[in-house]
Amino acid sequence: MNPHNQSIDELKQTAAQVRRDIVRMVHGVNSGHPGGSLGCTDYFVSLYFRLMNYSTDFTMEGKGEDLFFLSNGHISPVWYSVLARAGFFDVKELSTFRKLNSRLQGHPTTHEGLPGVRIASGSLGQGLSVAIGAAQAKKINKDKGLVYVLMGDGELEEGQVWEASMYAPHHKVDNLIATVDRNGQQIDGSTEEVMSLGDLRAKFEAFGWHVLEADGNNFELLLPAFEEAISATGKGKPVIILMDTEMGFGVDFMMGSHKWHGVAPNDEQLEIALQQLAVKVAADY
Repeated sequence: MNPHNQSIDELKQTAAQVRRDIVRMVHGVNSGHPGGSLGCTDYFVSLYFRLMNYSTDFTMEGKGEDLFFLSNGHISPVWYSVLARAGFFDVKELSTFRKLNSRLQGHPTTHEGLPGVRIASGSLGQGLSVAIGAAQAKKINKDKGLVYVLMGDGELEEGQVWEASMYAPHHKVDNLIATVDRNGQQIDGSTEEVMSLGDLRAKFEAFGWHVLEADGNNFELLLPAFEEAISATGKGKPVIILMDTEMGFGVDFMMGSHKWHGVAPNDEQLEIALQQLAVKVAADY
């Protein structure tokens, strides 16, 4: 059972607080990836505060729970914030982001035992394969939990993604909901300039996936897409959501530009960002 189940208004407030955490975390060490983190905030908040069934009494096996895997691990700030706000660990630990001996490394790791994290990630292209394996393990164990995985669109340039994309439909891995963050940006420019992705819907449908599309920065549109995805599980096909987001969403000077893929705001920019990310009652760490 989800311990939160927030209303849309509550989700919006949580998302604003998470975005405040993101800009403060990367500013605090002048390092990190704010652009994709801000763009995917509503996705993470939807999962952990409304949709996924999980316990904050964390185990690696996650028996009877839904599991989440982050493939594009560089957007760790949003995941760390959401895990802390959801109750996996103390929110104050966010202040250790990317510091020596911190559990909150720039890319998620497992050797320090951070609750909520089941694989080290950030070496792109691997998350879908791991998620498929976890989903198959659940089927073998007759575990009704679902498996979620998030990938970046630039990440689809990795060949391993397409091997996994063939494998999942062939083996009827129908307890899996994958999502592509389709923000059109990657570290060196737009995906169209670096390596055009073509018609992703047609590609995944040709491989045998059940394909949905969604606006990832609008809860009123994202939640119904998620609910449709959940209802499509168990019917013989893996499910994928092509989720349109805007890099840097919520902070006007970051929005839509690949330049904020991995750059931290300075002091003045941080204050502007925090003014734009107003919440009814700020609960900054």
